[in-house]
Amino acid sequence: MQHPKPQHLMLPGPTPLPPSVLQAMASPMLNHRGEVWQELYKEVAAGVHWLCQTEHETVMLAGSGTTGMEAALCNLFSPGEKVLAICQGSFSERFAQMAEVFGLNVTRLSYAWGEAARPEDLSRLLDESGPFKALLLVHNETSTGVLNPLESLAAIARQHGLLTIVDAISSLTTTPLPVDAWGLDVVITASQKGYLAPPGLSMLSLSPAAWAACEQGTLPRYTLDLLLARDYARRAMTPWTPPMPVFQALKAGFELMRHEGLLQIQARHYQLMRAVRAGLQALGMKLLVADERIASRAVTPVYPPAGVDAEDIRKVMHNNYHITLGAGQRKLSGQIFRIGHLGYQDVPTVLGVLGCLEMTLEQLGYPVQPGTATAAAQEALRLS
Repeated sequence: MQHPKPQHLMLPGPTPLPPSVLQAMASPMLNHRGEVWQELYKEVAAGVHWLCQTEHETVMLAGSGTTGMEAALCNLFSPGEKVLAICQGSFSERFAQMAEVFGLNVTRLSYAWGEAARPEDLSRLLDESGPFKALLLVHNETSTGVLNPLESLAAIARQHGLLTIVDAISSLTTTPLPVDAWGLDVVITASQKGYLAPPGLSMLSLSPAAWAACEQGTLPRYTLDLLLARDYARRAMTPWTPPMPVFQALKAGFELMRHEGLLQIQARHYQLMRAVRAGLQALGMKLLVADERIASRAVTPVYPPAGVDAEDIRKVMHNNYHITLGAGQRKLSGQIFRIGHLGYQDVPTVLGVLGCLEMTLEQLGYPVQPGTATAAAQEALRLS
């Protein structure tokens, strides 16, 4: 039996893993109630606080980023409470739908896919509408590649007495996100995005106000009980058996990230975003997000050239060059493809992917001058 060749993941998650992280995942199992485990937990928790730039208490839950979103909803609220959800893509719409499943009264501030939320719209809606308990939003909407102006939105929510609950699953590490300085109440992240780790763990930072809301909320929860998770976290443990290889991976990943430095990590993602956008535009492609000021630093969605199918591009890249690109989601399915550039990615990788994309387009009958995309990307890197 012939095994498929490994794919280089250019997705907005999961992302490639560094060799030291892969090696760490092969570490022996530990007693999750023992002292060695507690030391590991403390190291990982310290890393989460460092990345979030927060003094708030954090918890870690086995599961995906969506698990963290669900935990925030079922802990902070009681049935029928009013929340405002900013919706502009697949994941922000999912957040609103989850809130409705839990019986919350959801009002949507909706935008076309590809648009960022406008602070003045939020301010006007809150001035005109009745009180809400919380604002739900996605900082970086990976389905559309839109980065929301989180700092401004959170400030407006705070002025109106709302808790701010943020899906930062793909924005943490790629984008400045000082949790305490911006007054964010709940920030949800996950291990498989910018943490240099595999899927399996969701991390949440909660402000004192958010913890107070957990104590008042009456929605049912059991394994996702954040108050119980906090009690155990204070003893450097989890209530339930944790995904130990993910913790080992996170420890190794944090060692790499601390060595690089948080500001340098964010600058690297900014440079990669600019390089990818410049390369795609040089090939005559239309970016879903034209304005760089609201463009994601984690992923770039793009329409294929006229006469070329987006799925054909992904298929050739996958089969011929072993590069996996992201597909369009929901209403954008089949219309776009997405190039992820977060986590364990660097300039040589991005230039190589753009070069392979040039060859892919040529094979699909679209005329390309060799080197067009890579030259444009290099110029963008020089200027960034």
